[in-house]
Amino acid sequence: MTDSPLVVHAGQGEADSCVIWLHGLGADGHDFEAIVPELNLPPSLAVKFIFPHAPMIPVTINNGYIMRAWYDIRSMDIGSAQDEEGVRSSQMWLETLIEHQMAEGFSSRRIVLAGFSQGGAIVLQTGLRLNKPLAGLMVLSSYLPLADSLEAEKSDQNSAVSVFMAHGSNDPVVQPELAYLSRNRLESQGYNLDWHEYRQMQHSICVEEIEDISRWLQRVLA
Repeated sequence: MTDSPLVVHAGQGEADSCVIWLHGLGADGHDFEAIVPELNLPPSLAVKFIFPHAPMIPVTINNGYIMRAWYDIRSMDIGSAQDEEGVRSSQMWLETLIEHQMAEGFSSRRIVLAGFSQGGAIVLQTGLRLNKPLAGLMVLSSYLPLADSLEAEKSDQNSAVSVFMAHGSNDPVVQPELAYLSRNRLESQGYNLDWHEYRQMQHSICVEEIEDISRWLQRVLA
């Protein structure tokens, strides 16, 4: 489905934990490569970061222009008219990537799924339905896709998974209201949310957020 992912190692020695980090619409796996050293993780925390590249597909909202995307965007109101087939296809692909990492020796409890924007949506779609317990889900500037199907499809294995969810108060792409709805939907179903909101931040990442991500990763991978 995608090109071979970019792999970055942090810490000393052989990695015993893994972070699979999905980029947003139109970007690629290199988009968050530079964030690894900025996290300032302790050398004792040996982590393998995997940055996959989404497939090249036509995106409706961009006049059918072919770009990297985890699923199609059909409307400016991204919470409606969702590409269920595309979302579920990326979910299946991510589940396979997780299985590959487990085959390499990583326990699912040492695997974090992370994603920005579209990538974060796929993280929620996959992680909350996965039948293997994960270390955590990191969801940046994103939202809960296919929300109406979650209650029937969610996995007991990740009912208590730690979910780091962060958003900018001035995000013009994924409106804060959609993020709030997603947060409330998740909390109403009992998920353990570590919610962060950054004033004036748009559809991006800020220094304070990187520091919060680092603290959260060190906690869930301790």
